[in-house]
Amino acid sequence: MASTASRFLRKLPRSLKLPQTLGRNNTTRTSSCLIHQTSEPSDSSWRIGSRLLRHDSITTRSFSSQEGPAPIDYSSILQEDEFHRLANVTMNHLLEKIEDYGDNVQIDGFDIDYGNEVLTLKLGSLGTYVLNKQTPNRQIWMSSPVSGPSRFDWDRDANAWIYRRTEAKLHKLLEEELESLCGEQIQLS
Repeated sequence: MASTASRFLRKLPRSLKLPQTLGRNNTTRTSSCLIHQTSEPSDSSWRIGSRLLRHDSITTRSFSSQEGPAPIDYSSILQEDEFHRLANVTMNHLLEKIEDYGDNVQIDGFDIDYGNEVLTLKLGSLGTYVLNKQTPNRQIWMSSPVSGPSRFDWDRDANAWIYRRTEAKLHKLLEEELESLCGEQIQLS
């Protein structure tokens, strides 16, 4: 076992196309791993992410870096029951408004369905919208034939579902896209 690990570690720099010898504290970035030779006593030690690899053994060390995930403000995370209440109200409101909208537009293949916490809006040849609740993330996800996938978080200050990447509000985005696709104005908010 030790000889297999040793052979693997000797071949590792070649398979990763790293230089065979690096001075102490030299660092090389490859894809998403941080690989560098350590300044620890053994000259044959390599660190990949949080693992310290040696010819004689493999030891796990904590990865100390200034980089890391941003701190989470837990006060902004919805409790599960509050998430379900807000998401259910939103989904049922959208279902009702879009059903009424479907009576006013003349689109072949217009159909809306809500089941298993998934709202599906079919617009025939214009495409299909899918909205669903993502309870673990406390988000509503939307797949749009116009804007693609979006993940909406509840914003207490705005009192709306917001797509953080573009700051778009769910209702406003749907209004704009449906009006553009169908040619009829719709009021969702």
